[in-house]
Amino acid sequence: MTIAQLKYLLAVAKYRNFTKAAKEVHATQPTLSMQIKNLEEELGVKIFDRSKTPLKITPIGEKIIEQAKKILIENNKIEEIVKNEKGYIGGEFKLGIIPTLSSTLLPVFLKDFIKKYPEVQLKIYERTTQEIIDMLKEEELDAGLLATPLEDSKIKELPLYNEPFVAFIPKGHRLYGKEKLVDQDLAVDDILLLEEGHCFRDNILNICRSDNIFPDEFYLETGSFETLIKLSKEGLGMTLLPYLHTLDLCEEDKKYLKTFEKPEPAREISLVHYTDNYKKGIVNALYKLIKAIIKGMIVFYDVRIISPLPKKEKI
Repeated sequence: MTIAQLKYLLAVAKYRNFTKAAKEVHATQPTLSMQIKNLEEELGVKIFDRSKTPLKITPIGEKIIEQAKKILIENNKIEEIVKNEKGYIGGEFKLGIIPTLSSTLLPVFLKDFIKKYPEVQLKIYERTTQEIIDMLKEEELDAGLLATPLEDSKIKELPLYNEPFVAFIPKGHRLYGKEKLVDQDLAVDDILLLEEGHCFRDNILNICRSDNIFPDEFYLETGSFETLIKLSKEGLGMTLLPYLHTLDLCEEDKKYLKTFEKPEPAREISLVHYTDNYKKGIVNALYKLIKAIIKGMIVFYDVRIISPLPKKEKI
């Protein structure tokens, strides 16, 4: 049994197809098929049922594949320990990022990071907060960029910056004439929200007073800030935006922006990783680079960090 065979095994389990798996591991299809066959003969069991399309994993095959994942993870840890000891910054690095950050934060650091660390094969996945947490714990991601605090002892948080919330209020809205907003001004049924799964939605709901509810004349959920802005301009309600997102608005739309009285409600943005992370060299390099760049763009101290976690129901 070899490490190469185990990598082939996981590729076939992933795609349930020898041809696609061969492309994944950069091997020829006959070579991969032969290696899987040799492994099955060595173990004396069938891992895949080849009579099915797509391939079906046998019951014993499921157990072998789970163990193969653990062995490869431990093998990767040994390789990363050696790299860290030598000060080498390189190799595959899988980074998760929440949707409300990808369009504003990635352009800030990605080009500089790739240029400074060409040996790092960076793979970026846009996922929700809960998906990133789950993938970190399953070691399917090496780090994540999201809103904190998460209140999870198994996740290490490296705060990068605080990002205030800015209100987008169209003409004719009850709050349009106010200079500065306070939490008590906000009402759940008066705000256009992102759809469930976005932590920014929970940020907003955690600001709103539960007893400050306006008539439910219109309700919408979407995954796009652009949609919220367009509907708000049509008079269908107000919305809240992260500060960095407001920087890209046209001058006309910026006239509708309203800030909060200090300390302003804000979200804390952090680089997070699993406490047992073994790619700390790349994590630290990424953290220092983003921290240095963002420091010249956004520095807010007089803020209140709003939890990105859903409100717990009262029992």
